[in-house]
Amino acid sequence: MTLFLVRPDATPPPRQAAPTPRPSPDNDLVRRIALFTAGFGERGGYRVPTNEERSTLTRGVALLLDGDPQAARARLETVGFTLHAVTDGVSGRRYAEVADGAGESGRSSRGWGRVYVDLDHPPRWSVQVPHPIADARTELLGARVLRGAPGGVLVIAGAHRNAAKDGSADMAHRTDSVFHGVIDELMRRDLPGIQLHGFANESFPGRDAVVSTGAGDKAVADAARLTAALRRDGRQACTAYSERCRLSGTENEQGQVAAGENVRFLHLELNRTVRGDDEGLDRTAAAIATLTNNWATG
Repeated sequence: MTLFLVRPDATPPPRQAAPTPRPSPDNDLVRRIALFTAGFGERGGYRVPTNEERSTLTRGVALLLDGDPQAARARLETVGFTLHAVTDGVSGRRYAEVADGAGESGRSSRGWGRVYVDLDHPPRWSVQVPHPIADARTELLGARVLRGAPGGVLVIAGAHRNAAKDGSADMAHRTDSVFHGVIDELMRRDLPGIQLHGFANESFPGRDAVVSTGAGDKAVADAARLTAALRRDGRQACTAYSERCRLSGTENEQGQVAAGENVRFLHLELNRTVRGDDEGLDRTAAAIATLTNNWATG
């Protein structure tokens, strides 16, 4: 992994004031993630990592979170992952990108996903995308949420949830994945997180969103803050933390761990209409930013 813009053995210099680069696939975070997920299909593209592979990748991300990119890069390279510094031309924020080198080199991806970490602020919160493409455009919303507040970490799955016949590519319901290992590490550090999901309009008619704290109740105040922001934007939200709702995510594996460790965790379901265009994504990201900016400041 290469977290260095000049030479790999140097600590990245502080960001200098400079003209904002024109957005392109290389420096627009949303477009970069769109390109990454564009080839996800329902057949193939995922292999369950070994315990050693999962542990090595998780430890590499932990070293990055600790502020040691050189050690992180060395650890990640042992399992074929790379580390790059990327600047989002829209927000101007710099991120470390943890990515599978196999996919970058044109070889078949193992489907272990990516991690993005804010380089200019200490990690304070996370946004999680377990079902990119399958829950259409949640991957694009995740990128928008990440750029909306400082101190964010984005964890995005690397395959369609149906990519493996045995269900092993469904990140929200597995604990043997890199996705789960990294989020478990974030929760061990007591970082609050929001996980993004999508549902078909007909699955819950009359509702635009379901806001849930998953299996726990640590994040009820956070859920109420998010619900208020969504409703101010005209969204009809079901509040699973205070009423019975469909799609409440109580069996979500990451939420189960959060409940056990008493860490704040939100499970957000959005209907297809909300996710259907860029305006809807922008509005939703702005509502979520009322929450993540609060997390960023402590």
